[in-house]
Amino acid sequence: MSSNTLVAASAKPIILSLLLSGESYGYQILLRVRRVSGGKMTWSSAMLYPVLRRLEKDGLVRSAWRVSDENRMRRYYALTARGRKELAAEKERWRNVQDALWKLWAPAGAGD
Repeated sequence: MSSNTLVAASAKPIILSLLLSGESYGYQILLRVRRVSGGKMTWSSAMLYPVLRRLEKDGLVRSAWRVSDENRMRRYYALTARGRKELAAEKERWRNVQDALWKLWAPAGAGD
């Protein structure tokens, strides 16, 4: 399992990326994170909801309470226009980190 710091740092771009395909509610986000990570990332609701609240406060997502297909009240989260712009910026930052790591981890002499 990855360190808590890395998980915390990656939560924002992961959530924004998941919401890019459409709105979702908290438990569904937890399941999707687990699925896309092949089970290597198992977030808790105690970790997720403060991040969602911060993203909403920052104007990157919006939320609304609605009745689900199962006739339950759920809070659905959706990406805002500002959130889409922030996701693009996050992608660039993470690509820069990834590029640097690939160069550092390449076989000796390959990344020089």
